[in-house]
Formats: sequence, structure tokens, C-alpha cells
Amino acid sequence: MTLPTPAPLTVEEIEAQERKLALRRFTHDDAWALGSLLVEMAHLREAPVAIDIRRGTQQLFHCALAGSSADNDAWIDRKRRVVERYGESSFLVGARHRAKGTTFEDSSRLDPNLYAAHGGSFPITVEGAGVVGTVTVSGLPQAEDHAMVVEALERFISAHRGGH
Repeated sequence: MTLPTPAPLTVEEIEAQERKLALRRFTHDDAWALGSLLVEMAHLREAPVAIDIRRGTQQLFHCALAGSSADNDAWIDRKRRVVERYGESSFLVGARHRAKGTTFEDSSRLDPNLYAAHGGSFPITVEGAGVVGTVTVSGLPQAEDHAMVVEALERFISAHRGGH
């Protein structure tokens, strides 16, 4: 089941998403629950994605669904490095460069083989602690990767409102 491509987001809209999607805590069990939710969403959409969740440098969840490939794992690493470096979603970092009339690749001075400011990697932010990890999806067009992560975080926060 293919979903329509999300409407283009402004820098301000992506910034608002990041502010709204802060958690109260983030545990190993939370990583499993969030990852499992993303897998369920991907199955329902027949999305050929790979999913990765980390706290710091520790990988807490990884799943590669049918139709994904090792290329998706490489994209995950490149997008995740952008979040780790900037503390913001890979989509936001890329959108900021595009809003200035340039590209991340042309103006960041970072190796494009190691960094990709394409949608799909989102900071896991804990209230009072800041960015503690990343959740990344790769396999769809970048706006759809980003939208899937945002939707999963919204659903996760809504379902765990008492503890999160």
C-alpha cells in the first residue's frame, strides 16, 4: 500500500516537530517498543525500509525489511552521523541548506560518503537531558522516511504519555 508523498515542510515546521517530540525518558524497552511500532507501520505500508535506533553509540534496535538492502544501512549511518553532529534531524539540516539556496554537500565541508542531510534520521530528545540518541528509517524518498519517523514518535508518545 503506497501512501501519498507528504507535503513539503518548512524549516519552521520541522523545528516545531523536533520541539514537540521530546520524551520524558528513553530506555532499552522504549527502543524496542518504538522500533516494533515502526516495523508494524512499515509492514502495513509494504515499505521496503531498514530501521535503526540508538542511544549514544549503542545500537538498541535494527530491522531490515523485505526489499531493503545493505545500501539502506549505509544511508542510515550517513543520516545518523548528521543528527549526531548537529543535534537536529537530518531532514532539518538539509532543509536549512536548501532554504539558503545551497546544498549540504556543497556547503558543509563534510565527506558525503560519511554524512547525508537527507530525511529519515531524527534525534531522540529527552526533556532536561537533550539529544540522547537517534531513530532512523531508510528506504523511501527522504520526505517519506522523515514522515514515518515523525508519525511513529507521535504515536509512541501518545501511547506512553504517562511514562513519557
